[in-house]
Amino acid sequence: MIDEAGGPDVLQLRELPSPRPGPGEILVDVRVAGVNFFDTWIRRERVAEVPGAEGVGVVAEIGDGVHEFAPGDRVGWLTPTTHSSYAEQVVLPAGLAVALPDAVDDETAGALLLQGLTAHHFTTVSHPVQPGDVTLVHAAAGGVGLMLTQLVKARGGTVIGLVSRPEKVEVATEAGADHVLISTGDAFVGPVRELTGGAGVHAVFDGAGATTFAASLDVLRTHGTLVFYGPLIGEVPRIAMNEIPRSTRITYGVTEDHIRTPEELRAHAGELFALVEKGELTVRIGGRYPLAEAARAHADIESRATTGKLLLFP
Repeated sequence: MIDEAGGPDVLQLRELPSPRPGPGEILVDVRVAGVNFFDTWIRRERVAEVPGAEGVGVVAEIGDGVHEFAPGDRVGWLTPTTHSSYAEQVVLPAGLAVALPDAVDDETAGALLLQGLTAHHFTTVSHPVQPGDVTLVHAAAGGVGLMLTQLVKARGGTVIGLVSRPEKVEVATEAGADHVLISTGDAFVGPVRELTGGAGVHAVFDGAGATTFAASLDVLRTHGTLVFYGPLIGEVPRIAMNEIPRSTRITYGVTEDHIRTPEELRAHAGELFALVEKGELTVRIGGRYPLAEAARAHADIESRATTGKLLLFP
């Protein structure tokens, strides 16, 4: 739980009464909870008492009016606005849960849902990747970056991946990146222009924050798209409409807009599960932590030294 805003040390394990589901809700015994960088903002600002926007578990009890799930069903869920997944049990609206296929194990599902659906949104709606598109993926060895790389490749695109450290090059390459650049700040502009023969890329997926915003715009070709999703890392960038170069498009993709209904959640998650079953999408687990060590998981993800997905186990 979070009693006050602050650093990782404010996360404290606490015993609470077992919750009960109300009408339209399910009670789930949590097996895996996903850790996302967004959770660190929840902690720093104390937006919620218990962080955690996703998880995997087994239905323990259903509330009145729930017909799509039964006790014993294995489910994954997203609670991007209410949080609470860092727990042994959670109560959530049944509409935020999705049944998991037997072929997708708990860790894969726990690492896939939020970041996978985020990347799915970016590559199918924010910038629908077409065969031949050249894209630039920031933090290509991170959880979202690895998903983006694989989904761009699955749609026939080319990926130039950016990583911050030499040891992350292999991780991004294994995910399918065609070129991997070690870069911090705006140092990638020249190499990206060289790789594209000066034309620039069709799309940039930038979760690195304000420090790279201008440089990401600089490497876009005419009518290219900047998919920005990094305001929690630092200062939110600002730009005047008449300063947007080369008729490029800027979008801030929000996953909730991609999964507005239970039907959309289950349809999009089903597409990801199908890719996993076909071997076209894999997840990399970057760290496994007992629930009691959530503070260490937060410290690690904020260090920028991790790759892939971090998971908590109650």
